[in-house]
Amino acid sequence: MLNVSQLNIYPIKSLAGISVTSAEVTEKGFKHDRRFMLVDQNNRFLTIRDFPKMTRLLPVLDKNGVRVRSLDTNTEDLIIPFVKIQQATEKVVIWNAEVAARNVSLEVNNWFSEVLGARIKLVFMPEQSMRPVDTTSGYKPAGKYVSFADAYPFMMIGQASLNDLNERHEGVKKFSMDRFRPNIVFSGGHPYQEDEINDFTINEARFTGLENCARCIVPNVDPDTGKVDIQNEPLTILSKYRLHNRKINFGRNVVPSGTGTVRVGDELVIT
Repeated sequence: MLNVSQLNIYPIKSLAGISVTSAEVTEKGFKHDRRFMLVDQNNRFLTIRDFPKMTRLLPVLDKNGVRVRSLDTNTEDLIIPFVKIQQATEKVVIWNAEVAARNVSLEVNNWFSEVLGARIKLVFMPEQSMRPVDTTSGYKPAGKYVSFADAYPFMMIGQASLNDLNERHEGVKKFSMDRFRPNIVFSGGHPYQEDEINDFTINEARFTGLENCARCIVPNVDPDTGKVDIQNEPLTILSKYRLHNRKINFGRNVVPSGTGTVRVGDELVIT
């Protein structure tokens, strides 16, 4: 039996995630997941690849907005109320897509610019902004949309896969699941079973696994320190047994069919 063991939401792209016990499924991903994104002065997206220290910015989500704490500076916590987001939209760029987004506020921009040491803006994706799934592999599933996540609305990993990776790792400190930034983690089954999962349900919410997740350098950043591993781990280990068509795969990219609510402990049923 496969069961949901973790659910994670990332309100602001590339900042630390939030572990939750239940989450609402929408067509763009979990509600509130990656609806905010940092961009540079040319309105191009910024990620951990640009600023590894983003993992040291911790968001807290409530019904009124997002609070962000910086672990590396003495800056006061930032409050981002949903009701004060600007209404005017502008075009921002994420990978090969131009997306309509709202600049949150000058105050918010100044806070992120101070803690990250660069001129930065925070933008928000409103409901009416529709970004079709269009991956770097050229795969474009019809009628599927995504927030500011890299490629797909959801990414799923089996706990057994991480356990297998850590058994191959000779270091003292084991790799945590949050290096890989999944939305859904399941227990049970065998390592890399997610590679084979296509249609499945969780508490009547329906999903389809479409592609395995090709990894960039993000997992090499230790989220506890915001530093890149000098030995390029865990990608070095993964490249020895998870390399396919010059891509290192770890996790499964997933799209939903309809909406619903999923909870930790729910059974994942392969259909």
